[in-house]
Amino acid sequence: MNNISQNLEPLKDKLRNHSLYNNIKDVEDLKIFSSAHVYAVWDFMSLLKFLQINLTSVSVPWFPNKNTATSKLINEIVAGEETDEDQDGVPASHFELYIDSIEEFGLNTSKIIKNINSLNNLETIENDIDELNLKNYVKDFLKFTFSVIKRGKVHEVASVFTFGREDLIPDMFIPLIEGINAENNDLNKLIYYFKRHIEVDGDMHGPMSMEMLSYLCNNDPIKIADSSSVSEEALLARISLWDGIENEIKQRKNNYEKV
Repeated sequence: MNNISQNLEPLKDKLRNHSLYNNIKDVEDLKIFSSAHVYAVWDFMSLLKFLQINLTSVSVPWFPNKNTATSKLINEIVAGEETDEDQDGVPASHFELYIDSIEEFGLNTSKIIKNINSLNNLETIENDIDELNLKNYVKDFLKFTFSVIKRGKVHEVASVFTFGREDLIPDMFIPLIEGINAENNDLNKLIYYFKRHIEVDGDMHGPMSMEMLSYLCNNDPIKIADSSSVSEEALLARISLWDGIENEIKQRKNNYEKV
């Protein structure tokens, strides 16, 4: 796992140092970012539930899972991601926390919810994504996620889950969001979301998912190679998503300057 992580460092650096962060200057930029990023927050939950289904016993009648260690790890991660708490102590998934936070600064989420609710069939999900009124860079990101899920290799999904969802990224956003928030904007919930993401995912879920993936690969050279390859694809997909968001923000500013 350490070797895979080290091999991914050049792509991680691209994400850490992406110029997108310097282009988010105001609430309108933040709306463009959140309108796309929300789908990455959502499809992360599908990676999570695939792992729970495949690593725990969810059938009736119940029988013990073959690997109790991985069952324990994924169940604890699910509990934190699917049933965390908001600022008032009310139970909420991290997706719901994000939706609530972007609604706070005026982003209409009705289209987002409608799009997500339409993606209810895993067999046709790539075609269903193509039918959505979304930017192609968002569609491509979603289609990559579900293509990995549909292949059905648990160690590959765990690799995307572990390495493909970069835990350092929220650190990049907190300073810029706090700067925008200082101008009397309502971004406290979004700041809470990112800080909570760092606290839960970085300090706890990151190491736990790494341990889970280590169990799943079990020193198998083929699985380790698979893990490395799909993790690289996942980071490239995130970079493409960031590129698309940045280009859209720049286009908005160019259009504004022309007016």
